[in-house]
Amino acid sequence: MEKRFKIWAYKEGQPPIFHSGPTANIYSIEGHFIHEMEDSTNPFLTQNPSEAHVFFLPISITHIVSYVYRRDVLDYWGPLRRVVADYVDVIKEKYPYWNRSAGADHLFVACHDWGAYLSGNDTKHELYENSIRVVCNANTSEGFILNKDVTLAGINLPDGRIGRPERDIDPNQRTLLAFFAGGAHGYIREAVLDHWKGKDAEVVVYEYLPKGLNYYSFMKRSKFCLCPSGYEVGTPRITEAIFMGCVPVIIAVDYPLPFSDVLDWTKFSVQIPVEKIPEIKVILKGISERRYQLLKSRVLQVQRHFVLHRPAKRYDLISMTLHSVWLRRLNVKLPY
Repeated sequence: MEKRFKIWAYKEGQPPIFHSGPTANIYSIEGHFIHEMEDSTNPFLTQNPSEAHVFFLPISITHIVSYVYRRDVLDYWGPLRRVVADYVDVIKEKYPYWNRSAGADHLFVACHDWGAYLSGNDTKHELYENSIRVVCNANTSEGFILNKDVTLAGINLPDGRIGRPERDIDPNQRTLLAFFAGGAHGYIREAVLDHWKGKDAEVVVYEYLPKGLNYYSFMKRSKFCLCPSGYEVGTPRITEAIFMGCVPVIIAVDYPLPFSDVLDWTKFSVQIPVEKIPEIKVILKGISERRYQLLKSRVLQVQRHFVLHRPAKRYDLISMTLHSVWLRRLNVKLPY
């Protein structure tokens, strides 16, 4: 991949909807990925489209929602989708690359929850059916296609500053078995809160942290960090847990985990079915200390794959995402 893979980014369109994106808060990876795909220092980028294996569409779904979405119109999806469809129509008219593959060698990124809908998963648009969609909301029940699309690991940058993983923490500081804090967004979180909110001293669960308590300090003090899906399947809590050296406990349905082509998540996380939420403490208590230490040591090993660098570095979050794209591009058979 490192010797061969080349990406060419379309130049059409103007910021902020094109060639830009959020670089802070929960959708920040969308903006950073777009900016990285236009950073001339990235070794995978080419200025010659004839060398490209993949063509990048520099569209920000988050900014489309921010600048185009209106609550007071009946068909609010229509104008948002037309922005995406019109852009595709422009490049189809101007260049030969989309038409020769029906978009199958084209790349699109979206971390906003509406990414799947705006790429046309219920209208059977070529962008949905053929293109490589890199999305945080990787929900197979909502049209995510396993051998074509890519799960994008979410990362929350509240102030826009890029963080780094914690050094290994003294195990004596990890006095809590498990921790979660978050709103009752979706039935999975509601179940977690119903069964565990304020009910156990070892499985510490808050809906909202009381004033004066620090979210990340709880992660540092916990062996396991609960990562239940919200309204959408992806959650930045998985990345946050890995950053804090806390073994992620993933509670999700229809969610293909990031980098699953090369990372075996059973080696550094715990996955609990939704129906076993009442058994969280029993399950986690049943993990031996030896097994826990092995899980934690592997969390520390994979941390580098979830770190965001600008510019990107080998084996970091963006590099690993591009590797996932490369693997899917190998599935594309072009007529030339």
